[in-house]
Amino acid sequence: MLARWAVTLLSLTWSTYHSLAIPQVTECGLSCSQGFTCRNHMNWNVFNSFCRHPPPSMSRSVLGALMLSTVMKCAPQDGCSLLLRVQASLTLHESLRGLEACSMSLDTKETHCHNMRVSRASRRQQVGQQLQVHFNCFEVSMAQSLYVTLRTVPHFCGVQLDQQYHVEDCRDEDVGRNVPDCFAEKLSYWVDRSRKVVLVQVPEAPGSPDYYLRLCLKWVTCEDAGEPVRVTANSVSRMVSLPYSQEMPCLCLESWPATPDAVRTQACPFENDTEALWDAIHYHPGSQALSWEPACPVSGHVSLCWRPGPGAHCLELENSERTAHGRVQYLLVDTQPQLCLKFSTSLGFWVRCPFEQPRFPAWKMTIQWAPSRAHLRVAFFSPSPTSFQVRLCHRRKMWPLACHRTLQATPLPPASVSRGDLTTDPPVAFVDIPRDEACGPDTCIQGWRTDMHFSAPQQLCNLQCGTRDVPWPRLAHAAAEAQTPGTSDLTENSYAASHGQLGCSQESWCRLYLTKVHTGRGPTGLALDHQPCSLCKCTPNAGPCMAPLSVLQPATGR
Repeated sequence: MLARWAVTLLSLTWSTYHSLAIPQVTECGLSCSQGFTCRNHMNWNVFNSFCRHPPPSMSRSVLGALMLSTVMKCAPQDGCSLLLRVQASLTLHESLRGLEACSMSLDTKETHCHNMRVSRASRRQQVGQQLQVHFNCFEVSMAQSLYVTLRTVPHFCGVQLDQQYHVEDCRDEDVGRNVPDCFAEKLSYWVDRSRKVVLVQVPEAPGSPDYYLRLCLKWVTCEDAGEPVRVTANSVSRMVSLPYSQEMPCLCLESWPATPDAVRTQACPFENDTEALWDAIHYHPGSQALSWEPACPVSGHVSLCWRPGPGAHCLELENSERTAHGRVQYLLVDTQPQLCLKFSTSLGFWVRCPFEQPRFPAWKMTIQWAPSRAHLRVAFFSPSPTSFQVRLCHRRKMWPLACHRTLQATPLPPASVSRGDLTTDPPVAFVDIPRDEACGPDTCIQGWRTDMHFSAPQQLCNLQCGTRDVPWPRLAHAAAEAQTPGTSDLTENSYAASHGQLGCSQESWCRLYLTKVHTGRGPTGLALDHQPCSLCKCTPNAGPCMAPLSVLQPATGR
């Protein structure tokens, strides 16, 4: 008993394995069950598209089955071509003369039909018998999607079978090994990034046709990125060099045989090189718009964000998220160096800060004593009249800050003579804040422009306010924290100039902490000043903003 089950299992396993291979045929033809005489009609009768009511004596189930499969017809010098095999069964009736099978390409809507007729003598003798028919003459292409219809001749209404079919592609072992169109997928290529070329080696194969190669940008279709190169079958050199200008994820190598309706295949050697996509940022000074347009299809999101400090996490601005399917544009954008674009995809996220260069106009916010001394004055300096708001916030363990109060800045009349220097021109607006609200640990003051749709705030936190000092932001640097015991009331005179690594970093904008602000009235203030990197007071022989910056720190004695 066990032996018989083992033989049965072995037979089943072998037949299943054998059915995975695509069978080969020697000729295209039609075959019918033994005892029937059939002939093939290649022409398509348009009148068979219109149906007639079946006779009462004929069952609507005279069409018993429709099975589709792929077969190959091979020639020694030309390789193999693919054919669609249609297997059908029909119960003969005195009103039926045959079968019609039609195959329509779902891509091109092109239709081919084969008409099988049963001889009159067979119809008379075999009424009620089941006829098996095999069509092997539908020429198809690899990876083609088809819609196959089987009808009776004549076509009776309601007597029809339909089925969709997808032809195997080059991933099938038999197709990939024998069909010339698949040889293009076996191309070997290398990328020479120093010369900016893609080197392609076209393999030699018996009976293989000429091939075309090109670089293209793959969107819905592959758009030209270079002239196609034809490699002939008798070429002495099968190596092709294709130059490119920029590495992008959609820059692909496309190849196809020089045959009609050839299937084109693509390989994209830079599909993980997305860096170039995020640099396509443009600012339009006239409309004050910031735009980004990808050179390749991207699936993800774009948003504006701002950095509270050098190297800090970029915090997204409200209502700025956009889908990254095409061109993204933001109107009325504040050109602050800490305002950035954040790109998020399934591969990760990238941040670009387009206003880091000093050529973009910027504004700054400072804090000093108000004339009443019971308030702190938040002053704004700008090269042009601008509207500002101030918000009081408190630090929490997690971002964002808890902000609870918003104040509108009072504009000041423009200066009669402006030098265009934020360090010497008078402020354009100010806000006075009660001292007990602004001073203290975990308190932050944010200021931003209100005449823009998108503005990155400037932020000062942990203002240390004594009875005789000017307010200054508490710094996380060791030199700034090195206060002598008993000197918590800090004044400008209690500082001596020294050097430290404060303010400058590899970021292209930096903070000049404790910058003197001359207002023309009242005491001199010390403020946190955002400046472009080129304005950092670094030594000339140092790297970009990494040299010691002169800051003020407590004196060792009083």
